[in-house]
Amino acid sequence: MTTVEDLPAGANDARGRVAELHAIREQVRRGPSERATEAQRAKGKLTARERIELLLDEGSFNEVEPLRRHRATGFGLEAKKPYTDGVITGWGTVHGRTVFVYAHDFRIFGGALGEAHATKIHKIMDMAIQAGAPLVSLNDGAGARIQEGVSALAGYGGIFQRNTKASGVIPQISVMLGPCAGGAAYSPALTDFVFMVRETSQMFITGPDVVRAVTGEEITQNGLGGADVHAETSGVAHFAYDDEATCLEEVRYLLSLLPANNRENPPTVSCEDPADRSGDALLDLVPADGNRPYDMRKVIEEIVDDGEYLEVHERWATNIICALSRLDGKVVGIIANQPQSLAGVLDIEASEKAARFVQMCDAFNIPIVTLLDVPGFLPGVDQEHGGIIRHGAKLLYAYCNATVPRISIVLRKAYGGAYIVMDSQSIGADLTYAWPTNEIAVMGAEGAANVIFRKQIAEADDSDAMRTRMVKEYKSELMHPYYAAERGLVDDVIDPTDTRHTLIRALDMLRTKHADLPARKHGNPPQ
Repeated sequence: MTTVEDLPAGANDARGRVAELHAIREQVRRGPSERATEAQRAKGKLTARERIELLLDEGSFNEVEPLRRHRATGFGLEAKKPYTDGVITGWGTVHGRTVFVYAHDFRIFGGALGEAHATKIHKIMDMAIQAGAPLVSLNDGAGARIQEGVSALAGYGGIFQRNTKASGVIPQISVMLGPCAGGAAYSPALTDFVFMVRETSQMFITGPDVVRAVTGEEITQNGLGGADVHAETSGVAHFAYDDEATCLEEVRYLLSLLPANNRENPPTVSCEDPADRSGDALLDLVPADGNRPYDMRKVIEEIVDDGEYLEVHERWATNIICALSRLDGKVVGIIANQPQSLAGVLDIEASEKAARFVQMCDAFNIPIVTLLDVPGFLPGVDQEHGGIIRHGAKLLYAYCNATVPRISIVLRKAYGGAYIVMDSQSIGADLTYAWPTNEIAVMGAEGAANVIFRKQIAEADDSDAMRTRMVKEYKSELMHPYYAAERGLVDDVIDPTDTRHTLIRALDMLRTKHADLPARKHGNPPQ
């Protein structure tokens, strides 16, 4: 590694000093060595600077502390003091809006975090919070720098503290582009969104070797903490992609849907999709028979601008959909039951997924649209022992605590406690609508009839015929499409083809909504 002392002595004037500066900057730009760069690419990974170039608008990056070097000694560190100390920090723009970024450089100390490395991250995080702009971390590091001991560990503490301070204030996005093990994994877990790349990124607290030593289980790094595992099984990752370029392009798209901070509204774009476009296809997409499944994604596509939306946690807890989209050019968050998966019931994972999405939308001034077709909570010993009560309460708490505009639409089934939890009027939805195919009730007609008319059915000569008659009677009395509207529990029953126009007009009215929560330090949500 070349140092300032190794550079040719220039004239003792401004031009000589500037030439020296440019030589150092070129060395910083190139990185430690061609060999290290080739090793990075052999793993199918881009360099830290290449990643920043893909993330930010061309030519917009402004680097902070590129000449920083560590001061540690011992274990040979005093002989190896590369510039940047293994992390590149700075700011630039994405679609013309300011974004702060830090990127681990795996070519230097394997991206491991030391004292100087951590201090650079702390500084850029503080700058992002003070400037009120999103922070994106491009993670590709080997954890704490062991040679620096507890000083490195303390550096992580400073990152965690700032992640928490920034939570709900500025959007925080973690992009996993390499390994992330041990305590380092908690920083991404504290951020709003986690992106991963298949095959090259992994996250775990204890690696395969420790798992093998303690439990005897044999597993690979990807099998333990790869992108697909966290996108489908654990729910740690919100998005997973096959390559870095696609991943970073999707990060740019997500940023286009988010405000710079919690004091601003999400960016509005011009929209050529007519606000009053009729959704005729909706009449055929959703069967009137509540037992027939359909794809809720197609309903969303028919309602939102140009059929475009970004689904969050697409492959985890698939019985509920959480997505960011636009209506008439304005960003909305959509929560919808998915009848194609577990009939759209709420369970532990779906409740957690939706609750956090509601909290994110509320933190960043994104109106919430809820599309209901929910038969209830998933029954079962595993669900009850797993704490469905407290997990379901997370979703209830999130909705009740949200002060952004909230609109719900009942498409078909809305049964029992799940109906209440899914942003019903009684927990504070600003407006509630229903399609004429709605069935809002304590439970399904068959179950209700079996309870209410149990004695009549048991004593009847033809119990099946009696059950059928009682089911029909219950439906006609308590489950007809206008029952809830007649009692003021929904604001209107609307033509499904008018759904898009109805939502846009309602959201326009609610844009100036102001709601205050009681004075308090913070709530104590169920865990």
